Amino acid sequence: MNPQKPTSAATSATSQGAVAASAKSGAPTTTATSGRKAWVKKTPVEIVLEQIGKQEEKVAGMRKELAREERELTKLQQAKKILEAQ
Repeated sequence: MNPQKPTSAATSATSQGAVAASAKSGAPTTTATSGRKAWVKKTPVEIVLEQIGKQEEKVAGMRKELAREERELTKLQQAKKILEAQ
């Protein structure tokens, strides 16, 4: 073993350490550079109100879908009546 050349294990460990060190000490992503809004902690009340709003939107969408499906069913039932009458 030549003491002047590092082994492949030592080289990979050194490169992994360099990557980890650069990730830790690298430039932090701020709102100015990434374009993201700053995280604001929500209160439990805000969380519940948000969940209620999402659920209301979901139910409204499901009602629209149900109405569409019921119209489709009505059309098919009318077609069935016509076919049975013949």
